[in-house]
Amino acid sequence: MQSVLRKLGLDEINAGGFCGEWLGGGELLTSDSPIDGKPIARVKQCTPADYERIISRAHDAFLKWRTVPAPVRAETVRLLGNALRDAKKDLGELVTIENGKIRAEGEGEVQEMIDICDFAVGLSRQLYGLTLASERPKHRMMEQWHPLGVVGVISAFNFPVAVWAWNSALAAVCGDPTVWKPSSLTPLTAVACTKIAERVCKETSVDPAIFSLVIGPGSSVGEKLINDRRVPLISATGSCKMGYRVGEAVSKRLGRSLLELGGNNAIIVTPSADLNLALRGIVFGSVGTAGQRCTSTRRLIVHESIEKTLTEKLVAAYKQVRIGNPLESGTLMGPLIDDGAVEDMMKAVTRVREEGGEVLYGGERLSGDKYPGGRYVTPCIARAKNDFKIVQEETFAPILYVMTYRTLDEAMAMHNGVPQGLSSAIFTNDVREAELFVSPAGSDCGIANCNIGTSGAEIGGAFGGEKETGGGRESGSDSWKVYMRRQTNTVNYSPDLPLAQGIRFGD
Repeated sequence: MQSVLRKLGLDEINAGGFCGEWLGGGELLTSDSPIDGKPIARVKQCTPADYERIISRAHDAFLKWRTVPAPVRAETVRLLGNALRDAKKDLGELVTIENGKIRAEGEGEVQEMIDICDFAVGLSRQLYGLTLASERPKHRMMEQWHPLGVVGVISAFNFPVAVWAWNSALAAVCGDPTVWKPSSLTPLTAVACTKIAERVCKETSVDPAIFSLVIGPGSSVGEKLINDRRVPLISATGSCKMGYRVGEAVSKRLGRSLLELGGNNAIIVTPSADLNLALRGIVFGSVGTAGQRCTSTRRLIVHESIEKTLTEKLVAAYKQVRIGNPLESGTLMGPLIDDGAVEDMMKAVTRVREEGGEVLYGGERLSGDKYPGGRYVTPCIARAKNDFKIVQEETFAPILYVMTYRTLDEAMAMHNGVPQGLSSAIFTNDVREAELFVSPAGSDCGIANCNIGTSGAEIGGAFGGEKETGGGRESGSDSWKVYMRRQTNTVNYSPDLPLAQGIRFGD
C-alpha cells in the first residue's frame, strides 16, 4: 500500500485543497480502508478561507480558459487521458484500497476516466451551433455556445474518480474550470487525481486551477459551494436526500443543477428469456461493487411460471460468490464502504421480514480473520412485494428483492411503481416485449436495456435518470451543452431595420 501511495505522490498527511497551490488549514480527515478498517493516510481539510481562495482562483482561470479555442483546450484533456493510462494500475489499486471494490472494477473505473477523456477530445470539435433562417431580408441568424463558468463537481464514494472525470473532461473542453468536492470517505483518490491533473497542466502551460479540489465537510465547504453564485452549475452525484438539498439551494439562486441520484433498478424476466443469460446479468447487477452502484439491480420481476427455477439458480450462484479481500485474485465481492452501510443493510433485512417478505439467502454480517474490519456481508435474496416500504427505498447494499407477475402490463406497472428512475432491463426473446419495454409505454427510466443487466454504462451513451434520480445526464452526444451557455445572434447586413413578425413602427 505504501508503495502505491508513493507512486501517486501521496504522503502520510496530504493537503485537501488545490487551486494551483495546495491548501488545507482545517481538521485532519483520516481515510480508513474498508478492507480491514485500518487507516491509509490523512488529509488536511479546507477551511472557509481556503474555499474562498480556491473559488477565486478557479474564476480567474475561467476568464483566461474561456478564450482558448476548444480543440486547443482538448490537448490538455488528451494528455490527461494519457497520464491516467500511465497511472491506471496504481490508481486502480488505490480505488480498491480506499473504496473496497475488486481490482477489476478499480482499474475499470480508471479506464472510464481514460475513455471519457478520449470522448471529450472528440467532442471538442463538435460544439455545434445552428444557422437559422431569418424571416427578415438580409439578416443572418445563428446560435453559438459559449463557456459557462466554474463548475462545482460533488462526487460520491462509490465511484470516487470516474464521476470527476465524466464532468471535468467535458467541462474543460467546453471552457469551464471545475472545483471538485469528493466524498469524505474517499479523499485520497481525489488528491491523487488532482496531482496527476496538476502535472499535465504544468506540461501544457495551463493554469492548474482549471482542475481545483476542495475537501471538507458538507456542512461548511459543501454548503458554500452549492450556494455560491460564482458557480453557475453544480453537478452532484449521491443520494436522493442530498439531491433535494442541492437542487433546492441551487434553484434559489437560479443556478443550474446536474443531478445523478439514487436508483431502484429492476430487471424483468419473461418466460421466453434465456435464463442463463439473465442469471449472469442479475448476479453482476446485484452483487457487483457489493451492491453499491447507483445502477445496481435492486428488484427482480419474474414471471410466476419460471420464478422457482430462476430463484434456485440465483441461490446456487450466490453461494459461489467469493467474498473477501478485493485485492486478492478471484474475489468477486469486497466489503461495504463503512459500518453505517452494514447497519443499513442489516436493518433492511429485518424490515423486509417484518413486512412479510422471506429471505431466501444471505443477508448476514461476516466475521473472523478472513473478514477483518467488520464490513463484509453475504449478498441477500429476498421474496418481497413491490409495495413494501423497504422495497420502495434504495438500500445501498447487495439486497435483491424478488417478486412475480402474470401479465407484462402488471410487470411494467410494478417496474415503474417506485420513486426512482435510473436504469432498467428486460430479458426476453420476444421482440414485441422488447419493443414495448423501450417504447413510451415501457420503462420510465433514463436507461432501458434488453438482454443485458442494469449495471455497466458505456461512455458514449447519456447517463442519468428521471423522477427522484434527478433528471441529469452525463456523457452522451450532446452532453457538452449543459456545461455551456446558448446565445442567439442576428446580423443585419442591409441598410434597413425591418422588425420581426412584420411589425411596422414609426412609419
